[in-house]
Amino acid sequence: MSALMQTYARLPVTFSHGEGVYLYDTEGRRYLDGISGIAVNGLGHAHPAVTTAIREQADKLIHSSNLYRIAAQEELGSALARVAEMDNCFFGNSGAEANEAAIKLARLYGHTRGIKKPAIVVLEGAFHGRTLATLSATGNRKIQAGFEPLVSGFVRAPRNDIEALRQIAAKNPDVVAFLAEPIQGESGVQMLDPQYLQAAREICSREDWLFMLDEVQTGNGRTGTYFAYQGLDLIPDVVTTAKGLGNGVPIGACLARGAAAQVFGAGHHGSTFGGNPLACAAGLAVVRTIAQDGLCANATAMGQLIADTLRAECAGVKNVTAIRGKGLMLGIELRKDCGELVQRAMDAGLLINVAGGNTVRLLPPLVISETEARDLAGGVADLIRNFD
Repeated sequence: MSALMQTYARLPVTFSHGEGVYLYDTEGRRYLDGISGIAVNGLGHAHPAVTTAIREQADKLIHSSNLYRIAAQEELGSALARVAEMDNCFFGNSGAEANEAAIKLARLYGHTRGIKKPAIVVLEGAFHGRTLATLSATGNRKIQAGFEPLVSGFVRAPRNDIEALRQIAAKNPDVVAFLAEPIQGESGVQMLDPQYLQAAREICSREDWLFMLDEVQTGNGRTGTYFAYQGLDLIPDVVTTAKGLGNGVPIGACLARGAAAQVFGAGHHGSTFGGNPLACAAGLAVVRTIAQDGLCANATAMGQLIADTLRAECAGVKNVTAIRGKGLMLGIELRKDCGELVQRAMDAGLLINVAGGNTVRLLPPLVISETEARDLAGGVADLIRNFD
């Protein structure tokens, strides 16, 4: 019997190694990875730039402490702030930690304005993490159940309803920030309308709220631009990211600009392991590789290819209600729950994920080739056509 806590319903497979878009199990079987460790391995498996960066850094220094300056952290911070069009950043170890930092930043921002109980607007269907604060910000009662009392200070609004947001602004003087994912991954690749986000940005500017975007899943090239907001002609005050930033090495970041970048001072936040030399070396390799290898453009082209192939091969399949997404973040919504497709896909040598109960979610590596993209789309289409 395993000594691990049973917090995961694990599938009956163990992977021994990977290369590019493929993973190999301990029995020697190969799988086309259509989920990338849930949007983590954007550069695929065993990418030479990341492997070299980790090896070289491990030979020198894995960890010191944030009590001292860390050269790799400063270098990554500058590179990430530059590509994000932000002023500065804080490094943690995960997306949840990045969002915790954003929540704390927003609350401190509110207190500096004399608001005793600052509140943050969050959206129905959102997923921001599993720590108590990020769980409370999440719009999913199923994963919140049993962990009450939840953290107060969140005002929930329906997705894509700008009038509801206007009403909150008119009636709640304690609101200091708006937090949303440009695309809600965990609830089934639900898209936020660009017009909604533009209007939300305008409300935030008018009301002096912080406009905060959770790009833990959509960032690092996933949707065809380094951050999703860069394809929407938007600029947030705060943006969080993680997942693909380290290509498997745990790292998260909370970036800020303008007034938001001046909120935190010494002692306001911290992380023992956050931004250590090893994680930042991996992160720097990722940021440079995405830029140098044109992977944002590849995400756009291969995402369109996969979506077009799925639409063509699933045309007339009554079980399919929608195919949506952007770049290499795609969802195929079905009329019924489809969790069993995950095992069927594994049996066929494909790794997929189901989000929101009834949506097949695809998050393949950004390095996927045209042949591999066609193989993935064709294999998923076969699964869906045979699912009754």
